[in-house]
Amino acid sequence: MNKDTIDIRWHGRGGQGAITAAKIVAKAMFQSGYPGVVMVPTFGTERRGAPVFTSLKISRSKIFDLSPIDKPDVIVVLDHLLLEEGNIVEGLKEGGIIVINSPCTIDDYRCDGRKVAISNVTALALQAGLPEGMVSSGIIGAFCKATDILDMELLLNAIREEFSDRRPEENAKAALLAFKNTLIGG
Repeated sequence: MNKDTIDIRWHGRGGQGAITAAKIVAKAMFQSGYPGVVMVPTFGTERRGAPVFTSLKISRSKIFDLSPIDKPDVIVVLDHLLLEEGNIVEGLKEGGIIVINSPCTIDDYRCDGRKVAISNVTALALQAGLPEGMVSSGIIGAFCKATDILDMELLLNAIREEFSDRRPEENAKAALLAFKNTLIGG
């Protein structure tokens, strides 16, 4: 994916870190030469476990549109069960990418004309030494592998900085494990 403007929609549950993950990617994208970076979080019921999503708009020029993304280039799903609760992939552009934290196989997901990337981020985060349910840094690794728009070292540094007081090395390891264990199909 090599574009001047990239629209990414992140879907998760309250407490999973969808907004934190988007924030880390936003910072890394800015550092990599995209001066236009806007994050637009959207909350439903503000409680742990409730569905949340955030829009991350990235551009090589200034962004004036601060509305949520309707037609994303990339959709990142931190909990594969959200796919059963609503039409999360609605609006995904032709040729777009959906990145899913899932224990299922790549054959379990089909999105006509779109690339699908899956990684069992939940299990990999535990393997990295993170508490159960901490998937924000791992999903960033899967995102990096699926989109190939950011240098992994830059993302690892942004992860370590964001989590400097909360297991920085374990979070970086979760991202690296997810990067190495992301399957891409479609």
